Amino acid sequence: MRRFSIGGDVFTDEVPELQAALAAAYTRKERPLCLCRDPGCAMYIAQIGDLHVIKRMPLSGGEHDPSCESYESPYALSGLGPLMGSAIQLDAESGTAALKLDFSLSKTGSRAPPVAGDGGPAGVSADQRKLSLRGLLHYLWHEAELTVWTSRWAGKRHWWNVRWHLLEAAKQMTVKGGQLSDILFVPEPFRADNKEAIEQRRSVALAAALPPKTGPRRLMVLVGEVKEVAPARSGQKVVIRHLPGFPLLIDDTLHRRLLARFEREFSLWGADPSSHLIAVATFGLNPAGLAIVEEVALMIVSENWIPYETMYEKRLVDALARFREKSIKGLRYNLHPDQPIANALLQNRREPFALFIVPAGADEDFEASLQDMIAARPEMRPWIWRVADGDMPALP
Repeated sequence: MRRFSIGGDVFTDEVPELQAALAAAYTRKERPLCLCRDPGCAMYIAQIGDLHVIKRMPLSGGEHDPSCESYESPYALSGLGPLMGSAIQLDAESGTAALKLDFSLSKTGSRAPPVAGDGGPAGVSADQRKLSLRGLLHYLWHEAELTVWTSRWAGKRHWWNVRWHLLEAAKQMTVKGGQLSDILFVPEPFRADNKEAIEQRRSVALAAALPPKTGPRRLMVLVGEVKEVAPARSGQKVVIRHLPGFPLLIDDTLHRRLLARFEREFSLWGADPSSHLIAVATFGLNPAGLAIVEEVALMIVSENWIPYETMYEKRLVDALARFREKSIKGLRYNLHPDQPIANALLQNRREPFALFIVPAGADEDFEASLQDMIAARPEMRPWIWRVADGDMPALP
């Protein structure tokens, strides 16, 4: 049972008085304290409808006790570690994370031939001083706690709560001095009987992407589920679920690069009908009101919205989905595929585990980096699946 200090009073997470206390603290803009440690770890309050929810402050997971639901293992076990203090800078007082991006949020002059990121086969840069477009998507997914899963949530995670958690996470992030949530567009679930109201809200949300009379064009960031990529009369279009009649237009150059750089994601998407293909894109509106994509990256997620990169990770994710205890999926961010990460964590237990998958053909550098990572976190017991040695070992 978790305990929180709110306005000088202590509440458990099961008492009926908690919601009233949270509502009052939300109005006062007061931060509750999680009492898993003394003197307490600052949290923040988010509102969804009439419900108030206590959320972990960005990048504060390591401050909580390992038995606490808000605890998070060290970032060095994933691609997040190298970004801390450079691409991602935490303001401890406000609890917000300032992000440095390696892609532009504005466009000057005529539209140049776009690219889907630079660098390795994943279409991202290896520069750890700035977040790639895919790195931003990974960070949003991580801070929205969409990498966390327990079998008790089966059938309860849908697009509407994925969207809400992404937007709430974005409110705790800044880019170039402004809130990321101001330029992040995540389409709301579409219902035909509410079509006019949804389209009106969408027009308001996209006002920042309208072209100005003079000066650079401001771009927005879209996160949505891909329904299809199909030919348009000129170029190609990406059709996003919950955005009927509002395609994202891409030219043939970007389309060819998209198919080449994200061949793995497209093949995994085609192989598993239950998985979802998530797109993150920078875009602006042309004078005709059409959405023109400047840069795009893709991520494949399971039916429970847990990211994975290979069929081996998919097997691990599916196995962990049957666990009643929480598992946390590790993400790569800007790291190249030839560098190891903890593919998943089982941490809220007496003996926390870091789960590693060693791909077939991994070289000596990969093995050396893996052993260094394991040695650096002696409190985490390693579980290792060397794909070349055979089937997946039993989970701890």
